[in-house]
Amino acid sequence: MSSPEALTVLLQRWSDGNKDALDQLMPVVYGQLRKLAAHSLRGERPGHTLHATELVHEAYLKLIDSEVPWQNRVHFYAVAATMLRRILIDHARAKHRGKRGAGAEKVSLDDAVLFSPQVSAEVVDLDDALKRLAVNDERKSQVVEMTFFGGMTHEEIAAVMKLSPKTVQRELRVAKAWLHRELSADGDTST
Repeated sequence: MSSPEALTVLLQRWSDGNKDALDQLMPVVYGQLRKLAAHSLRGERPGHTLHATELVHEAYLKLIDSEVPWQNRVHFYAVAATMLRRILIDHARAKHRGKRGAGAEKVSLDDAVLFSPQVSAEVVDLDDALKRLAVNDERKSQVVEMTFFGGMTHEEIAAVMKLSPKTVQRELRVAKAWLHRELSADGDTST
């Protein structure tokens, strides 16, 4: 029952209100959700209060309450990646409320997604920058989110967004440059 087609059928049945489909679906997708959560938490310091299992469970609760008309399994994982990102950002904001920017060290976009003690404040800055990017170009923001927070390949993103993999690569390259400039400007107080 774990073929892409079978998952799509279960997702569509769940979207149509079939709760039995949800019961069948979750054991099948749990492993992949766990991988997404682990990807989102890679680089986390040992003993951190948020673990992959807790992250998956919180995302699961949000997913079952969502009323998304699921297109297919890739769409489901893209939405799950968005939820994981929001949970991580909410966690970082709660831990660093009032400390934002105090002695923060500039990091690259790739380093910022490694959620560790030194860069968790920067992840909040990255989230703020992604929100600004979404206002200017929502597609680029979604590509970044699915890549870095969802661990999705260019081909998977292309399938969800109905783009070519080359377009996804191009969008990601431009988005990373824009975010780098934004994040550098946020920390630059000399201008």
